[in-house]
Amino acid sequence: MKNIFLILVGLVAMPTFAAGGGDLDASDMTGVSFWLVTAALLASTVFFFIERDNVSAKWKTSLTVSGLVTGIAFWHYLYMRGVWVETGSSPTVFRYIDWLLTVPLLIIEFYLILRAVTNVAGQLFMKLFVGSLVMLVFGYLGESGGMNVTIAFVIAMAAWIYMIQVLYSGDGKTAVSAASPAVQSAYKTMMLIIIFGWAVYPLGYVMGYLVGGENVYAANLNLIYNMADFVNKILFGLIIWHVAVKESHGT
Repeated sequence: MKNIFLILVGLVAMPTFAAGGGDLDASDMTGVSFWLVTAALLASTVFFFIERDNVSAKWKTSLTVSGLVTGIAFWHYLYMRGVWVETGSSPTVFRYIDWLLTVPLLIIEFYLILRAVTNVAGQLFMKLFVGSLVMLVFGYLGESGGMNVTIAFVIAMAAWIYMIQVLYSGDGKTAVSAASPAVQSAYKTMMLIIIFGWAVYPLGYVMGYLVGGENVYAANLNLIYNMADFVNKILFGLIIWHVAVKESHGT
């Protein structure tokens, strides 16, 4: 009940800007996607915080982080959807502030899921954290006009590939080898999200800035980004929740 109360207080404090924007055009699939993802993120946040009470102590932090990821994203989507509906422009600054907060938290999830069941070096987190910051900073510079979009894209992609290498064949592989079968399975699924789920973001970048036309890039970009956030943020948390319940109750 305490968790539900805190969530309700947060909703009461919802920014008034989020309620604006007027009605949606039924043909505006990007606008519809903003609203669908906003609702899904809210539902996920409530779910993760409530489910904290159903797992053992060592998994509570992981579910808390999952709830923070979707909760922070929900808050930013309230603003992003308003910007899109009112102006039709891409809410680049809001989106990258969201990512700057939530992507490192997603990276922390890898560290937490391993730490809950085995000894894992702190350097794993630092490598992933630095890689995620490089990826985000250069992605933002490319989208905001701070540097050439192609050069920024190449650097951001290199950082993403570096993180995959660390998780797949570096420190992450070494740490997960000592974990339980359930954790190893969850880790592999999370790896698939990092490889294939996160691949949707550079696809959106390419469609928006490298091959998109002047009048269509914003719609292409945001529709793809919204769908990627829906899958990656929520599914990531659900994987954590699944292994947490399984490990807590021995099922």
